[in-house]
Amino acid sequence: MTNAVRRLGPGALFTVVGPSGAGKDTLIHWLRHRDETRHVLFVRRIVTRDADPEHEDHDTASVEAFEAARASGRYAVTWGAHGLNYGVPTTALDHVRRGGIAVVNGSRKALGEMRAVFPNVIVVHVDVSPDVRAARLRQRGRETQAEIESRLDRAVAPPDTTDAVHIDNSGPIEVAGQRVLDLIAAASERPGVAP
Repeated sequence: MTNAVRRLGPGALFTVVGPSGAGKDTLIHWLRHRDETRHVLFVRRIVTRDADPEHEDHDTASVEAFEAARASGRYAVTWGAHGLNYGVPTTALDHVRRGGIAVVNGSRKALGEMRAVFPNVIVVHVDVSPDVRAARLRQRGRETQAEIESRLDRAVAPPDTTDAVHIDNSGPIEVAGQRVLDLIAAASERPGVAP
């Protein structure tokens, strides 16, 4: 569900999407600790699941608290996936409206809403080889082997990512990370985007 907002600013929201196990959180963590991203807002999304600091960076809310926050307009965009609720706080929208750059671990499912709410969305679609993805899913230990196999068997047809920048994150994180840094630098140089 999307809150009614007016498009105002020339900033950019980089939404990092891709299948579970592609290394989205690892990539975002790497980006966050670069000197080149001092001016970037790294958005902590809200999820109705406990955070796992080793594998996922988000703020946690109960279902009740999440619904209360949604009703009071504290999320710019929300979506549901795998029985959980996810929200992007309105602080991200405020930052982008002022001309800033923000990065969020998003969802392919929520791209339509993000594009409707944020003035400029740059989609970074991250993926890895099936072997690497399977190993990462096993390593994080959140799913049974049957659930992992089900995820891997599902055809991943990303909705509306034709304009996305596709990045293979199977290799060293520095390789994928540098590609995103280059995108951020290019967006930062656009007239009207706050440094």
